[in-house]
Amino acid sequence: MSRRIEIVEVGPRDGLQNEKTLLDVNQKLELIRRLEDAGARRMEVVSFVNPKRVPQMAGAEEIMAALPTTSGRSRIGLVLNQRGWDRCVEAGCDEANVVVCATDGFGIRNQGASTAEQVDALAAIVAARRPEDPPISVTVSVAFGCPFDGEVAEERVVDIVRAAADLRVAEIALADTIGVADPWTVRRRIEASRKAAGRIPLRLHFHDTRNTGLANAFAGVEAGVDILDASVGGLGGCPFAPNATGNIGTEDLVYMLERAGFETGYDLGKLIEIGTWVSGLLGKAPTASLDKAGPFPLPKPDGT
Repeated sequence: MSRRIEIVEVGPRDGLQNEKTLLDVNQKLELIRRLEDAGARRMEVVSFVNPKRVPQMAGAEEIMAALPTTSGRSRIGLVLNQRGWDRCVEAGCDEANVVVCATDGFGIRNQGASTAEQVDALAAIVAARRPEDPPISVTVSVAFGCPFDGEVAEERVVDIVRAAADLRVAEIALADTIGVADPWTVRRRIEASRKAAGRIPLRLHFHDTRNTGLANAFAGVEAGVDILDASVGGLGGCPFAPNATGNIGTEDLVYMLERAGFETGYDLGKLIEIGTWVSGLLGKAPTASLDKAGPFPLPKPDGT
């Protein structure tokens, strides 16, 4: 296969936001630099949230100020509201990823706003965007299930995707924030969302809470999605989602895809080293399987 799959690294943001151990700005910068050296070209590096609510995300402006503009690399800032958008623009992020929660239960706890209010906030941000400002992508969180409201109807997700598409955002992601999806639901939700999104690219964001993350990623790739999020070391979780564990590990996803012949542009050996290193900083063992088992050699051209 020659098809390329773009992996958006979210370790510096989603990977750290639920950890008890707080990394300082220099440690976060070292993580970002190591990941870029390992092949990351799009990376969610900061979150413009209130550090009193999410202290793990403190230092966003300092991090962006310390990252030199580099051709071919995109540093993404997570945005929840107008204030976050203003900070993202001022900090010089290359992209803004605006979150819209698919349920009111999660939205009120996570962002202090209902789904409808978040869609309105997204529309206001899009209206305020100037040509020189960063492109806007949208992540629909709890798109497969909510810890407070339970099952999420496909129609509700499609309505949000359609609203985002009508605003002509650059990209729309479906996020399994608490890791409840299965591959068959993923396929159906992609099909329905693609009709609503039109030509706007879809991205997928999976957590491995119930050991279905890689299976869901496989289903997404088979359904034609070329952009997936992942977190080095399998780190991650949401402070407002009870028992939500890490994302699919970047190294695990790279291994699976490259064994099948897809291109990712990542150095698997370096990813394994980074996963082990950053997990050590956090005082925990990495959850990514490759950090424990190691890679397996690709077959030679003669098949041996």
